[in-house]
Amino acid sequence: MTGLFISELERTFKRKKTAVVLAVYAGLLVFIWFFLFRMGGISFFDADHAVKIDSLNSAPLFLRELSFVITFIVIPMFTVDSFNGEYTSGALRMVLIRSHHRLTLFFVKWTVQCLLIFLILCITWLVGTCLGKVAMPHVNETTFLGGQTVGTVEAFLYSLKFYGICFCIFIAVISIASIISVLMPNSILSYVATIGALIGSVYVSDKLSFFFSITDSVFHELSSSNSEFLVNLLFPILFISLIINLFVWKKKEWIG
Repeated sequence: MTGLFISELERTFKRKKTAVVLAVYAGLLVFIWFFLFRMGGISFFDADHAVKIDSLNSAPLFLRELSFVITFIVIPMFTVDSFNGEYTSGALRMVLIRSHHRLTLFFVKWTVQCLLIFLILCITWLVGTCLGKVAMPHVNETTFLGGQTVGTVEAFLYSLKFYGICFCIFIAVISIASIISVLMPNSILSYVATIGALIGSVYVSDKLSFFFSITDSVFHELSSSNSEFLVNLLFPILFISLIINLFVWKKKEWIG
């Protein structure tokens, strides 16, 4: 399995699309840094609540400026390229003719996609934290949405929890995109259908609006003292999407 994992990583990073997306994202990190600096360090918890960026709250607010790009560009492009692009190009057939269990290959591909987003989030958190330390006012306390005033340690833990919940939502987006990529006949349709599913979820239920405005939803969830978002909504979505993934992946006629 280790060899399969390394092989998947090599194929992922050898693809030109991966390099281009990562390069564009790196450019966006720099652009957002200077954009927030030029805007006087003003950001938003949501459309109705502006906030001054400081040394303690910068990491979550920095991710807010980039979450739309991660949700609607980075994840769909990476996932579609891995699950559908390799099939349509014939690269996946070369892997499947070897003696690998299908479900093992699925978990390897899914894990690599999660790992990519995890690394992107780690870099975003690091750059966002540096932005606060270097370019924003140094404070000993900060206030998050809901009037929570916290010190240095609490703000650090808040940032970790914020990024952790966002990562779980991004995993759900990966799972949805992988289902669609397996079912669609080509990469373009897979990408369009993934974007349509994410936007369309808002019209299915208001509770699914977190797919469209991830960070705003997470700020609101963390401001609530009795939030059951993770247990009652996100984790069931993750579990069900994973079951559907396994089913469609196993039933798909990959060779023939």
